[in-house]
This record gives sequence, structure tokens and C-alpha cells, in this order.
Amino acid sequence: MKGMNIVEISPFYEKRMQCLLCKEHFPTTRIRSRQVRVSQHDSDFRPIYINKEINPIFYNVAVCPQCGFAYTDDFSPYFGPGVKEKIAKNITAKWRSRSFGHLRSKEEAVQTYKLAYLSANFKKEKHLTIAGMMLRIAWIYRESKETENEMRYIRIARDLYIQAFSEGDHVGTQMSETRVQYLIAELSWRIEDRPEAIRNFSRVIEAQKRSTEPNIIQLAKDRWQEIREDEATNTLAK
Repeated sequence: MKGMNIVEISPFYEKRMQCLLCKEHFPTTRIRSRQVRVSQHDSDFRPIYINKEINPIFYNVAVCPQCGFAYTDDFSPYFGPGVKEKIAKNITAKWRSRSFGHLRSKEEAVQTYKLAYLSANFKKEKHLTIAGMMLRIAWIYRESKETENEMRYIRIARDLYIQAFSEGDHVGTQMSETRVQYLIAELSWRIEDRPEAIRNFSRVIEAQKRSTEPNIIQLAKDRWQEIREDEATNTLAK
């Protein structure tokens, strides 16, 4: 129809949150899922978005401007005995009220994950949840080609995934045992911990008969092949 203005819908919207800790309401920015298109994934599952201007990873963490508690959708609503008091003393008492509810820069996104890491540690969230947050910081640094920072957080994430696996943190979550082991292998390879990488890639491949995730098994086989080719090339080059 002539004369009709096409209204462009912003990919960003404001979501009202209720703080898990102090129950105050506050706004945070989220991205409309239909505006997010992924072209591919890195071998550690980092999504590569078609539109480089929109990165949903920047907005995973909600930060309460009142008490400073920061959390993701993966946090459990349960607080153990004495935990709220510990958070009040170690986070809220030192908090200068500020909002992360607006559009975030890379630095602000990293800051929100670091705040959530603090909150998660005092709250004793699953190692799996904390590992996922640390891996996302690594992905943010990969995007900006800050390799040293990326590797630092990949190592932290890898160590947390090992703890999560040994304690069975993944049970009852969307993360299968196969996926956790694959990530341990992949992240170990990225930080050049060859023995840990090989051990876990082997375990993933060995589990193919009982695994319900053939795509992860195939990824592990592909990576295993790449590693062998890479090592063969390096041997020839010496």
C-alpha cells in the first residue's frame, strides 16, 4: 500500500526482571530471538552471528542496580542457609548503585560476567553454570582478537568443566555428559594441554554406542582427525 511507513522493529527490547536476591524490580536489555541469526559455530560451540552489531552474549547477565547481585537464567532460585547474609556483606555492602540495563559495550558485558562470577561463587552455583559464563567471556575476547585474555578464560572454563564433570553437575541440565567431555577436550586442545585433550576426545569417541548425541561424536572425530593431521605436519616440519 502506498504511503505506508514500514516501522523497523529494534532487535533490542527491555525486559523487567525481579532480583533473585532482594526481589526489587529492574529493567535489563535483551535481544529478540527472531532477530538473531547464526551463520555457524566454532568448535567450542561459540555462535557466529550474521549481524556483527548484535551479540546476544553481551546480554545474558542481569545485574540488580539495587543490591549488585548478578545472575543468568541458569542460576537456581535457591539460596542456602547464610548465603544471603554472605552476599550482603561481600557484594551489596561494597556496591555503588549503577545500571547495566542499557546497551552494553564489550567492556561492560565482560564486567557483568565478572559480577555474576562473584555472585555465583558466594551462592555456590554449579561449576557447570560458572564454566559457561567464563567460556562466554573467552568468546567475547575472541571476537575482539584479544588472544591472551581469551586463553586465560578458556583455561578457567576448562578447569571448571573438569570439576563439573567429576561432581556430576551436568545431571538434570541440558548439558549431557558427552557434551561436557567434548568441551573439556576441545578447550584443553586450545590451551595446548595435549594429554587432557586426547584423553577426553578418546572418551567421547569410545562412548558413541551409548551416546544420544551423534553430532557431538562426529565433532570429536573431526577434531581428532585434525589433531592427528596437525601433529603429522608439525613432525614433518621439524
